[in-house]
Amino acid sequence: MAKCTVRYWAAAKDAAGTGEETVEADTLQEVVDTVCHARADGHFQRVLGVSSILVDEKPVGSRPHRDVAITEGSVIEVLPPFAGG
Repeated sequence: MAKCTVRYWAAAKDAAGTGEETVEADTLQEVVDTVCHARADGHFQRVLGVSSILVDEKPVGSRPHRDVAITEGSVIEVLPPFAGG
C-alpha cells in the first residue's frame, strides 16, 4: 500500500474536520472508502459526492475510482463546488 496525502478544501475541509490527512491505499476507491469509514455521518459523504477530485494535480473526472492508481507520495485534492470571480 502506498502512503498518500488527502487535502480537503473549503466545505470539504469543514465536513472532514481537518485540512489534511495521510491514508494508505493502492487505488482512489480505497482512499475514498477509508476517509468515508472514518466519518460515519452523511454530511461528509454528500460533500465528497459533489466534489471534484484531483490526483497529483490531474482531474479524475468520471473515471471509476477503482481504476485510478495511487502511488507513494500521491496527493489527492478534494475540491467542493464554490463560487468565485
